[in-house]
Amino acid sequence: MSHWIIAPVILPALLAPLIGFVMRHDKVLSRSASVAGCVALVVIALGLLNMAADGTVHVYRLGDWPAPFGIVLVLDRLSALMVLLTSVLALIVLLHVIGTDWDQRGRHFHALYQFQLMGICGAFLTGDAFNLFVFFEVLLIASYGLMIHGGGQARLRAGLQYVVMNLGGSTLFLFALGTLYAATGTLNIADLAVKVREIPLEDAAILRVAAILLLVVFAIKAALFPVQFWLPGTYANAPAPVAALFAIMTKVGAYAILRFYTVIFGPDVPAIGDMPELWIKIGALITIAVGAFGVLGARRLMPLIAFSVVGSMGTLLLAIAVFTPQSVTAALYYLLHSTFAAAALFLIGDLVTTRRGASADSLLPAPPIANNGLLAAAFFIAAIGMAGMPPISGFLGKLLILDAFQGQAHQAIAWAAILVTSLMVIVGFARAGSLIFWKAEGVVAVDGHGALTETPAPVPVAGPSQPNVGIAFVAIGACLSMLFLLSIFAGPVTSYLTATSAELFDPAAYVDAVLSGGN
Repeated sequence: MSHWIIAPVILPALLAPLIGFVMRHDKVLSRSASVAGCVALVVIALGLLNMAADGTVHVYRLGDWPAPFGIVLVLDRLSALMVLLTSVLALIVLLHVIGTDWDQRGRHFHALYQFQLMGICGAFLTGDAFNLFVFFEVLLIASYGLMIHGGGQARLRAGLQYVVMNLGGSTLFLFALGTLYAATGTLNIADLAVKVREIPLEDAAILRVAAILLLVVFAIKAALFPVQFWLPGTYANAPAPVAALFAIMTKVGAYAILRFYTVIFGPDVPAIGDMPELWIKIGALITIAVGAFGVLGARRLMPLIAFSVVGSMGTLLLAIAVFTPQSVTAALYYLLHSTFAAAALFLIGDLVTTRRGASADSLLPAPPIANNGLLAAAFFIAAIGMAGMPPISGFLGKLLILDAFQGQAHQAIAWAAILVTSLMVIVGFARAGSLIFWKAEGVVAVDGHGALTETPAPVPVAGPSQPNVGIAFVAIGACLSMLFLLSIFAGPVTSYLTATSAELFDPAAYVDAVLSGGN
């Protein structure tokens, strides 16, 4: 039993109160501790990925209590991958936060940030449904504070909507867990995988209720239609670096759907049947459309990016809904891509809006901004990545998803939805980019005598002084580099993801490792 498995939970859990109570008044000290914690988390996550790469399922039993009676953390290929994704994204976003001084708009930013990482990593590692709820609450409580960081009426209003929606989801989660416990007598994921398959079909009505309730809960977390409406306002009004970190939070909902509806309520459970597949497909198709129309109709940059996140979640969940190893491989690849693409767009959007002054994120012509060309190039790369155009990894991700639908029911509808909405997203981002970066380069007009005159481009707007802004550009470059690395190393990455998908659809090793005591 390796103690490194609990390190991604313990490290931020210890660091958060230390920063909050001891270092919050010292900018240098709190930043140094937070960066050191994120770097250490990346190193630990790489080690855990190496541990899980051979397919061995590692189990950490708190207090050495055997499952299903004690609390267990489980490390397999999927959880190791998600912890690594979280740690890399957290480090990138933290660099941007420091470069733009976002952390100086409140004393408790770094403490809340570490608590957020604790909740996310715990959700990916836990082997118990109730503790998944606990970690959901930890990350949500921290996200409430991060959401309203810096204040402002619009941010408080969006934060209130976010709180109310997620409190409703948490309440429903408790009802779902109570129903599931009443049906099976356990909440350990591995034990549930065994008990669910032993329930006779004629006695499975309460089990179906639990499965539906859990699907609704995870749909809220993943922003799946019809409960996606909280996301655009929340992400558009949150501090941009916080919205970039939130790019991983919707993936927690997608992860939970994958884990529960393969390991526990898998395709081989007759009582559940194809209910999850049908419901998720319908919701995902509408979610894709909502995201695409939102991108086309947006009049401000940050809502446009938020709606593109909604559309990307629809694409991800549409791939998951097929529930085959091939489709899950495609979904996981697209999950990696969409996380970094969304984060890059929010970080770029932050630098753009702080430089445009009164125009902020409105999609209206304005004087060119400082670093206009560099930001335009970064925005272009991130936008084509989000839209799924070559040569960025989004193109490969959508290609894998289209291929996974070959021969599946509703293939034509899925293909049409992905291709048409991709075109709509391209148009929406092209319009936004031209208005923000190129429209005000110079204005051609006709004077009173019918002659063409050109007004010279205004002097670039520098925006507020940010002495460490170079670090923010490094963070954006790191995000965009991930998109290219996913393309360059698509072969090894998809090989790992293929093995991960095979584990999900054949959970015997997972169940055996947890219930036999693990290693």
